[in-house]
Amino acid sequence: MDEFLQKLHDTFIVDNRWQYLTNGLKTTLIITLFAVMIGMLLGFLVAVIRATHDKTGRLKILNFISKIYLTVIRGTPVMVQLLIIYYVIFASVRIDKTLVGILAFGINSGAYVAEIVRSGIMSIDNGQFEAGASLGLNYTKTMLYIIIPQAFKNVLPALANECIVLLKETSVAGYIALEDLTKGGDIIRSVTYEAFLPLIAVALIYLIIVVGLSSLVGRLERRLKKSDRG
Repeated sequence: MDEFLQKLHDTFIVDNRWQYLTNGLKTTLIITLFAVMIGMLLGFLVAVIRATHDKTGRLKILNFISKIYLTVIRGTPVMVQLLIIYYVIFASVRIDKTLVGILAFGINSGAYVAEIVRSGIMSIDNGQFEAGASLGLNYTKTMLYIIIPQAFKNVLPALANECIVLLKETSVAGYIALEDLTKGGDIIRSVTYEAFLPLIAVALIYLIIVVGLSSLVGRLERRLKKSDRG
């Protein structure tokens, strides 16, 4: 036991190495938060374009661009996208690595959010559009005031799960030397030559956050089911 406590002390306490984890966690949460915002905004926009084309045949050019975006983003690994954005797109520009991470993970998440939201929109009965028309609403207002609120409620648990997936995906941010949570554990490992404790600590932090978020998603799903029955 004493030997284990000594290892803990040498790994995390000496030279305040625990700060690599706390600073890395802060970076991870910042990237996740802003990437989620970008992903939601981009995803809803693409979903509306795709759903509008499917239902009315309009927005053909925008739908074509959206399909290319979805194909490319969903067909390539997020790590490769991160490297391309940092080492190719912004190769000649001095840019904050955190911003690169936010953009990369936000754009990646947007593709998955788009398909989640589109499936929610397409699940709404066409009678809702007819109801909107009977109230004197045009297509845009019907989509905005009637369809999207219902679709959002239906896909909210799936969107919450996408946020959890995004949080875990940010663990590859270290490939552009961004000091996120995973990179913080790796720095401790490289300094102390002790792999077990820092990596286990990183895994536990991710696990605690994910379990907490999963619990919130579960409560959200139960509340939505109660409101549906009510």
